[in-house]
Amino acid sequence: MIVVARSVGMAGALFVALSLWAQPAASPYFPPAWPEAWARRAPEELGFDPGKLQEAIAFAREQESPAPRDLELAHYQSFGREPFGDPIGPLSVRGEQTGIIVRHGYIVAEWGEPDRVDMTFSVTKSFLSTVVGLAFDRGLIRSLDDPVWQYVGPIWVWEPHMRWASAERLGQMKLLDLFATPHNRKITWDHLLRQTSDWEGTLWGKPDWADRPDPNPSAWTTRPRHEPGTVYEYNDVRVNVLALAALSLWRRPLPEVLRELVMDPIGASPTWRWYGYENSWVVLDGRLVQSVSGGGHWGGGMFISARDMARFGYLLLRNGRWRDRQVLSRRWIELARTPTAVQPTYGFMNWFLNTERRLYPSAPEGAFAHLGNGANVIYVDPEHDLVVVLRWIRSDQVDAFLRRLLEALRRKPSAQ
Repeated sequence: MIVVARSVGMAGALFVALSLWAQPAASPYFPPAWPEAWARRAPEELGFDPGKLQEAIAFAREQESPAPRDLELAHYQSFGREPFGDPIGPLSVRGEQTGIIVRHGYIVAEWGEPDRVDMTFSVTKSFLSTVVGLAFDRGLIRSLDDPVWQYVGPIWVWEPHMRWASAERLGQMKLLDLFATPHNRKITWDHLLRQTSDWEGTLWGKPDWADRPDPNPSAWTTRPRHEPGTVYEYNDVRVNVLALAALSLWRRPLPEVLRELVMDPIGASPTWRWYGYENSWVVLDGRLVQSVSGGGHWGGGMFISARDMARFGYLLLRNGRWRDRQVLSRRWIELARTPTAVQPTYGFMNWFLNTERRLYPSAPEGAFAHLGNGANVIYVDPEHDLVVVLRWIRSDQVDAFLRRLLEALRRKPSAQ
């Protein structure tokens, strides 16, 4: 089903469309908290050509990902083929190709299953970096250039059947030290956020080299380490290192932090869930806490609806502000949108930047996106005051959709 807001009368629509074309209102609209209705506006009121908008939506619906909807089956056809590739977190059966278009804060169109809770894969990383940003805003991290080891103590990983006094483990380290090696002690928060750390080790049964492994197996365990900050590598083991370090910093579950400081303030529904792995439990201040994953590479991660994804995208469009509350600092968002020196189209985790329009040639250079396998997309376009959520669309067709969408927007309202 496609839902597009209908006109409220030609004269009124024309007046509103002309007034909203270039800039949002001085006091931008924010949707009320769930379950109250998010206000809609007709395409004409928000500067869209209705016919071209429908053509863009029809195009998106035709580009559904060809991967199986059963995400466990899809896993074994992709990441499951890697070394140690078995899933250790929950997987699900996904819904149909879905989308939401928001302009000036109002829903102009949505289709598919916008309220359905589905895996969002690496868009989870954007929520993870947000939790780190909240710690930075509150002074829990003095400087992003500080070595992370200074903030993370020894970690007791919960193994229900482990005996601490076992003779077989005599002399073995029984507490996890994420940054024990000389290389890892050089890693800063900035390195982890930008995926330039080259962290070495194994976490939750997954060696760092097993994620998207080198095609040359002989190099898996023998390659030299890159100096932190010099090489970008997208790697979910290292993302999970950041998640565990953030848990140690906050000393409470990260989903709890996210709910209290972000999702409740922006009025998200209570349906989202952030999962870790079956073996990612630690003893923290006398209680068992699950360290969440930064994506769905081995299952787990953020399970969320497209509507709640759109709320998160709208928070970022408004530079971290929601009504009269600065949920996330403008400074953090500026840092997140700063290109990584060795990967200019990547900021902080998982901010994909349109530097020199390399990511999406059809979009403005100032646009950015949060991307996950599937593909799951939160597209944020400050120039057009636009947020778009796309789920289960072919990743190689996202730019083609955006081209059609922005062509529908470029038509200024007619005076006829």
